Amino acid sequence: MGRVAVLVSRFNELVTTQLLDGAQQCLREHKVPAGKVDVVWVPGAFELPVAAEAAAASGRYAAIVALGCVIRGETAHFDYVAGEAARGLANVSIAHCVALGFGVLTTDTLEQAMARAGGRAGNKGYDATAAALETAGVLSQLTGAAPRD
Repeated sequence: MGRVAVLVSRFNELVTTQLLDGAQQCLREHKVPAGKVDVVWVPGAFELPVAAEAAAASGRYAAIVALGCVIRGETAHFDYVAGEAARGLANVSIAHCVALGFGVLTTDTLEQAMARAGGRAGNKGYDATAAALETAGVLSQLTGAAPRD
């Protein structure tokens, strides 16, 4: 496996640190050496796409994992941030043909977010990382290229 970028939102850090723990556990289980993993913190979920764009454009990464948490509030802010984060990350993945694990939680409450960040609903940081690693392998198979290092 080549290099992996793990992008983590500082906003809702109580949740995102748990997602990062799950991502790191997945990387260890898949025997990705710590020296091939770059963890980069960004301000919030809205900033994940631009960070993913920079990572993808660098050509250094076989896989990118985006971790964040957007909790619904009383305004439409949730809809804009969650929707733009998802759209932007999908665009990066397609434009660069790079594996991108989507680990951005969109929940109504903090309790729901914590349940998905290592609680009773598992750890979506782990799941997003596993999906990114598997997709990197699929892309390598389909293109006949060695994984990016």
